[in-house]
Amino acid sequence: MRHLLVPYYEHPTTTPTAWQALLASPCLYGVILNPASGPGPAPDPAFADAADRLRATGTRVLGYVDTDYGRRSHPDVVRDLLRHRDWYGVTGAFLDQVSSGPDALAHYRRLAVAARAAGAGSLVLNHGTHPDPGYLKLADVLVTFEGTWETYRATEQPPAWTRTYPADRFCHLVYGAPADADVTALATERGAALHCAVPGDGAHPWGTLPHGLCAVNPW
Repeated sequence: MRHLLVPYYEHPTTTPTAWQALLASPCLYGVILNPASGPGPAPDPAFADAADRLRATGTRVLGYVDTDYGRRSHPDVVRDLLRHRDWYGVTGAFLDQVSSGPDALAHYRRLAVAARAAGAGSLVLNHGTHPDPGYLKLADVLVTFEGTWETYRATEQPPAWTRTYPADRFCHLVYGAPADADVTALATERGAALHCAVPGDGAHPWGTLPHGLCAVNPW
């Protein structure tokens, strides 16, 4: 089952072995492409090659775009969406730092329309918490948890409304997770079919590969 949505924010030429392992995993729902906290100021051939190889495996390639909880302007977000499409041929978009309240729905509705117009076949919104249910109308997947393993273990059960939707509409991103952390079981119990758990912690946890890449196939 393709259940891993992986934010791996390292350059392919810096960590080629890790990228090779990622490219070979049969369990990937998608990989978030993030050359420079977004598409960067110019195309990066190494990331373009990685995106090509991921698409060849049938893996979704999602371009990372920061929305700064609604503070980034619509034109700036759209510019990043278009750069990801034109430079890396992404098949989807991962909007980060997304607001969770109903007051921001109109803003994100416009961004969702722009993402679809830019060719995003898959749209993921990262709230990091459970948002207003209206956001489910805008995206394919909502990230409803992002935080440490210790916080994840202590988190209460999700709101009842989430149980009325398929589990593949939700994702949990966990860092600081030990190798024996059964994130799959806990995510399943909490109604999220997609997840990623990495050992990294601190300011840059997504520079480590996830636990549970599954048995890999030769590239």
